Amino acid sequence: MENGALVISLDFELLWGVFDKIEWRERKVYFQNTRKLIPEILKLFEEYEISCTWATVGMLFNENWDDWNSNVPQIIPEYYNEKLSAYKYGNSIQSKETEEFCFAPNLIKFIKETQGQEIGTHTYSHYYCLEPGQTLESFRADLEKSKKMADKFGINLESLVFPRNQCNEDYLDVCMENGLRTVRTNPADWYWENTQKDSLQQKIFRTGDAYFGLNNKSYRDIPEIAPGITGQKASRLLRPYSGKSFLDKTRLNRIQSEMSAAAKNKEIYHLWWHPHNFGDNPEKNLQDLKQILSHFDFCRKKYNFQSFNMSKLGKKV
Repeated sequence: MENGALVISLDFELLWGVFDKIEWRERKVYFQNTRKLIPEILKLFEEYEISCTWATVGMLFNENWDDWNSNVPQIIPEYYNEKLSAYKYGNSIQSKETEEFCFAPNLIKFIKETQGQEIGTHTYSHYYCLEPGQTLESFRADLEKSKKMADKFGINLESLVFPRNQCNEDYLDVCMENGLRTVRTNPADWYWENTQKDSLQQKIFRTGDAYFGLNNKSYRDIPEIAPGITGQKASRLLRPYSGKSFLDKTRLNRIQSEMSAAAKNKEIYHLWWHPHNFGDNPEKNLQDLKQILSHFDFCRKKYNFQSFNMSKLGKKV
């Protein structure tokens, strides 16, 4: 590449990404804030001419529970840990009240219509590709359902983000069969390995890395990790506003410093987060995002730093 590039990918999940970790009744405002935030994030992206991939859980394409019930794949994952099953969970919470936390077709259309935005897939059911009990065939059925749902919206899925970063290289041929051309892969650091087990030590090192360390998160190489599939390595998770002044300032300075290094060295810097990460302190998180995008604009003007979504970068490379 002649110049460096910022790539942003967002894991768009709403309740489907965290149902095994939270009680939805206690987090209503959190998800309501998330829905309100997405148009605000898109406004910022338009203002700063930012491209982004929204890796979207396919279940969000449904209009309501009736729609969801009619779109269950013929083969579903039979996780040994049943608490991970979106199908068992969905069957247990069906009501008019929960629909706004589980479905978002209008938001998907809004994203699709915004300049520079790509709708990618985060699988149909927030599928865990390394959990005991799931199989290649249930993964294939899941991706096929995602593709069919996106087709109804006139969306061609080209990019994939594996849920919980459970990147399964054995499944890449199925990705290729379903038209996917690029996937987000994990950082090379040891504390991003085996994310399904996720030890306390890994969590501690990942947290520390958000604040301190070398500016070594950017890269040039976009390898072909399977025939016809490129792997785009994540650089940095944008952690949400904490309310701790020193930590928040250090966190933002670290991202800006890494971005500057990428711009100077003509490398790729891949930033990612979940839209719901902004749900607890929406205004503060939007301020932080604006600061990051303002710094990107500085790098664009000084170093001709570019903005790509995953699909666009994959084709560029």
